[in-house]
Amino acid sequence: MMILEEKDASDWIYRGEGGANLVLAYAASSPLFVGKVIRIQKAPKADKTVNGGVAASVLTNYEQLLWREYKELVSSPNKEVVEQRYVKDVIIPLLGPKHIDAGVRVSVSKEFLECVDKKVTKQRPTWRVNAANVDTTHDSALLLNDHSLFSLGISSGGGGGGGDCLSVEIKPKCGFLPTSRFISEENNLKRSVSRFKMHQLLKLEQNEISEVSEYDPLDLFSGSKDRVSEAIKALYSIPQNNFRVFLNGSLVLGGSGESTGRTSTETAHAFEDALKGFIQSSDDGLRTKCFLQLVSDTVYDSGVLDKLLQVQKLDRLDIEGAIHCYYNIINQPCPICKEEEEDSSLHGLPFDESLKIVKDYLIAATAKDCSLMISFRLRNAWDSAPSCDAVCLKSTNQTFDYKVHFIDLSLKPLKRMEAYYKLDNKIISFYTRKHKGEEQVGNPKRSDS
Repeated sequence: MMILEEKDASDWIYRGEGGANLVLAYAASSPLFVGKVIRIQKAPKADKTVNGGVAASVLTNYEQLLWREYKELVSSPNKEVVEQRYVKDVIIPLLGPKHIDAGVRVSVSKEFLECVDKKVTKQRPTWRVNAANVDTTHDSALLLNDHSLFSLGISSGGGGGGGDCLSVEIKPKCGFLPTSRFISEENNLKRSVSRFKMHQLLKLEQNEISEVSEYDPLDLFSGSKDRVSEAIKALYSIPQNNFRVFLNGSLVLGGSGESTGRTSTETAHAFEDALKGFIQSSDDGLRTKCFLQLVSDTVYDSGVLDKLLQVQKLDRLDIEGAIHCYYNIINQPCPICKEEEEDSSLHGLPFDESLKIVKDYLIAATAKDCSLMISFRLRNAWDSAPSCDAVCLKSTNQTFDYKVHFIDLSLKPLKRMEAYYKLDNKIISFYTRKHKGEEQVGNPKRSDS
């Protein structure tokens, strides 16, 4: 197995990152790596791992219990194998193999990781740098297909659009409203307002975003052509970290690793310009409109979000129910019941049932947090036996081949249940307070009438 050394670090460029991983794209010419990205684990700065840096590498005892039916997952020797097996054994059976790439492991030296860490710091958002850096204790990373390119090898780009690949990355978030009977009375708004919408207000309050997005995941998952189209337009208007577009692997819209505000006139012009060789429209200003139509038609026609929604809905009890099962598993007195001074009926469940509820909740959390990558390439007229799906853009009379992939399908740590509960509480109570305040402002007692 070949190993990436310090000298190879300069061949990899920063593509973006999530909470747990950095993603780098290959920019040199080795046939082994052309058309690939590498996913490297991060280590939180606050968490200087125990016993020589292996603490975070594999599953805890309770996690081994939780995932025990997946023998190979539970016996994984390191985090990369865990991630790979989780995608292969847990996620692919649920979402199907067509849209998922489990990746292959590649050996990396400590020097390679240290060099990469130094190299990408300048491109990373400051808050990400402050929170975590590359975990240099690992000896392998995950090699995946670069879905911002249509097929292996970077096209020559430019001009006629024949070889160009345009891809869009969407982070759809949670697409349904919970109906669990364990949602408390004071949190009732959860049943009628999407989690994304509520979280926007808290993010604005905490200065994480500059303005509230008009995007609502309920539109994207609605199965209605018009609402899907509205959702895509809203994502384009204010991409935040939910919408990015690449042309031949280079970012042309959206942020790398950070949230971006409203798409400015300058950005919109540059984007319209970038679409020139790809979407044939004689009118400037119409290419972007056609492109957004192409994306929404593809999301609607492909039906991939229906599958994703089913997996998200494995969260049947909401965190307000699942948290009690979590305390059953880790065999600790439930602090929530202590606060409420009333025991939840969920503490009477058989142990195996608690395991299933929490396991399903964590799988659903993966599905709520993953991204969708859709790559487009103009279909060649002479391609008589096309091997992939196609979508026709009626407004320009062009046909595009497309591929859809789910990415960022990482396993959520069991311990995160506590953080999920706290954040949920914060989001809903802040939203409820704001909502009540607005109701009072909306119906002031008028003394002059």
